Amino acid sequence: MLQRREFVQQLLMDRGNLLVVSGLGASTFDVATAGDHPLNFYLWGAMGGTAMVGLGLALARPDRRVAVLTGDGDLLMGLGSLATIGVKQPKNLAIVVLDNAHYGETGMQPSHTHSGINLVAAALACRFKYAREVSRIEEAADIRALLHSGEGPILVNARIADQEAPRVLPLRDGHAIKQRFTDALNSA
Repeated sequence: MLQRREFVQQLLMDRGNLLVVSGLGASTFDVATAGDHPLNFYLWGAMGGTAMVGLGLALARPDRRVAVLTGDGDLLMGLGSLATIGVKQPKNLAIVVLDNAHYGETGMQPSHTHSGINLVAAALACRFKYAREVSRIEEAADIRALLHSGEGPILVNARIADQEAPRVLPLRDGHAIKQRFTDALNSA
């Protein structure tokens, strides 16, 4: 299994102008640990909505690459988003699910992936162009390349250890996050 922080760090090194949307809790802590950046859009709530925020951004800016980093609990809560993404077919969207098979933000209860629900199979059934599972750090470079140049929609289910990492709290003011992101997006 992957160590979440090391994996996210590998994905976001040399990120250039990659737009990154991070999900509730640990995913946002992981992205912030890899380096706070004005093109990080941290979602502090909206559980189940992270993939749809990424879709909206990908459709609004087809000239830019969009990476969504979120947890299995968030994606499971918004599982229907995979169908909508499959219908819209954004070529510039990649979703990385940090799957520890638990609902980390609500007490580490086992998630549906713990019971065998396969997010890769769900993405493929929803007509994603590419979907795969990874569990070794040696695969990070391939996934980073997909984030920057793979034809989407893409889903990567990263099997991560179910450990808790220290919290790294980036900016928490929703308006300030939106403004900073918008300013950086418009100036790049």
